[in-house]
Amino acid sequence: MIVSAEEARALATEILRENGATERHAEIQADLLIEAELRGYASHGLFRLNRIIERIRNGVADPRTIGDRVWVTPGMLRVDGKMGLGPVVAVYALDEVSKRSHEIGIAAAAIHNNNHLGMLAWYAERIAQSGQIALCFSTSEALVHPWGGRTAMIGTNPIAIGIPAQPFPFVLDMATSLVAMGKIHDHANRREPIPSHWAVDQHGNPTTDAEAAKTGAIAPFGEAKGYALGLAFELLVSVLAESALGASVKGTLDSLDICNKGDVFIILSPGTGAGYNTYLSAYLDAVRACRPMAGFDGVSIPGDRSRACRQQRLETGLPIPDEVWDQLLRLSASHALHQIQGAIQ
Repeated sequence: MIVSAEEARALATEILRENGATERHAEIQADLLIEAELRGYASHGLFRLNRIIERIRNGVADPRTIGDRVWVTPGMLRVDGKMGLGPVVAVYALDEVSKRSHEIGIAAAAIHNNNHLGMLAWYAERIAQSGQIALCFSTSEALVHPWGGRTAMIGTNPIAIGIPAQPFPFVLDMATSLVAMGKIHDHANRREPIPSHWAVDQHGNPTTDAEAAKTGAIAPFGEAKGYALGLAFELLVSVLAESALGASVKGTLDSLDICNKGDVFIILSPGTGAGYNTYLSAYLDAVRACRPMAGFDGVSIPGDRSRACRQQRLETGLPIPDEVWDQLLRLSASHALHQIQGAIQ
């Protein structure tokens, strides 16, 4: 079904408020989910809301806390998320780190005991729009096998980079796995095979069976290079955030475990004035104008396609699966009350 972004945002915000979130916290979490839908990343969109609510109701997510924040050095903010909503804890931490970066040039936040962050591009773009550079890292449950290995031992460990430019910032958001686990689940739901190089089954053998891949491991992107980057990010985040590693990470894919992954944000203030924005923008336009290879319509910059998708969906609405929308309506106490009242009348 097609739903307007504002209707979806209002429903998500309402559900979060009904489950204990303050108005501001509900708006932050809902905005991230809607932005993911607008940009075509349904795997980080509204279908995640049901699990967020389950985690709140199961006592492993606190929708009211902003966490505890302590500056352990002039440039390092250590954050105990206190099981808060991922984007809420991160936004409050980033507000402090952004201010400190303006003062000293570079500052970072290392966050543990925080729930799933969602789409990292959302954070990178917010910082880049303020004129600062953002490096964003997060870890996940072990879903990726080492290059040459048969067992999931490393997270998908995404990175996002935001750099100011005109008329909009450069934003890269990518995982270090070959594909998202959401794509595996999507193929399994549609009973479609997957390419044999995407994943291995629980025995460590390459498989085209998406259902078997769900209990196996995803391949790293770029073979040995992607594996090395994913491992490096896992170690970097764990050292700074004092978070769990590998198979010990829990809480982003279930509704019962306390989330023990880590998040790291590094913000830099260039201090070079507005001129570099024009310089960068001219270079990015030159890259876009590069003569395309056969089979390509043109060259795009990371973020171009999702930005175009966003604009289109603002005009035409969000394509939300019926089962996801129905699930959200069932989560809404207000909607349930309206249904009861309508039945009585």
